[in-house]
Amino acid sequence: MSGQDPKTPEEHGFQFPCDFQIKAMGLDDGSFKDTVIEIIGDHCERIDHDRIQCKGSANGKYLSVTVTIEAQNREQLDAIYDALTAHEKVLMRL
Repeated sequence: MSGQDPKTPEEHGFQFPCDFQIKAMGLDDGSFKDTVIEIIGDHCERIDHDRIQCKGSANGKYLSVTVTIEAQNREQLDAIYDALTAHEKVLMRL
């Protein structure tokens, strides 16, 4: 075996297009939610604002933003995660 995973994304449980939740966490500075939406929006045709959820930490210092998108392909998801990882405000993404 060559060490590479021969499975396609569909074999991993993904069948595109599909609903996919993206979560990012960072300091609740008043603009973190908008930052996450902007980053994800750069890679999506549209974002349904009814499918955005936010949850603050117990002490109110951090904010978790979950956005459900209709993912078109694996490359789109990779681009979103790369952009979130590169942004200085994003401390963690799932």
